[in-house]
Amino acid sequence: MKYRRVKQKGGTYFFTLVLADRSSRLLLTNIEYLREAIRKAKEKHPFDILAIVILPDHLHTIWQLPEGDSDYAMRWSLIKASFTRSIPRGETISQSRSKKRERGIWQRRYWEHLIVDEIDLENHMNYIHFNPVKHGHVLRASDWPFSSIHREISRGNILPDWSYLASDEGLQINE
Repeated sequence: MKYRRVKQKGGTYFFTLVLADRSSRLLLTNIEYLREAIRKAKEKHPFDILAIVILPDHLHTIWQLPEGDSDYAMRWSLIKASFTRSIPRGETISQSRSKKRERGIWQRRYWEHLIVDEIDLENHMNYIHFNPVKHGHVLRASDWPFSSIHREISRGNILPDWSYLASDEGLQINE
């Protein structure tokens, strides 16, 4: 079965990427490698990050692609590969990955959602910023250091004590 992704040139997308080992803290312990991988991908193939949160084992982000461009898959491939090459080997690798000479850092697939309007964008931005609270890492979203909430606070778009009672109903977010 071939997985079909929605592609809209110049689209705005919400993404969830997850590590293969959900108990890992790899994204935080190697945050500089992840930042560098994203920076390199943006340099070669520009896109805007409207929101992002990085948690120990997964990340959520919203990207706006350039007009006429819908190739987020290539960008994610570059980011995942660059990050993976930066960290030492040692992870558990399944037989199927070993046969394909793959590392066992990331889940093979990721989840994407095409943002359809301003309400959808706001809901997904709230979901991203509330995620560290949802997972019990902090009591206030602004206490999580690896989040674009700090940019939104500095711009005056969100108050420092902001909270959001996230409802997965309507967001259709699968983790």
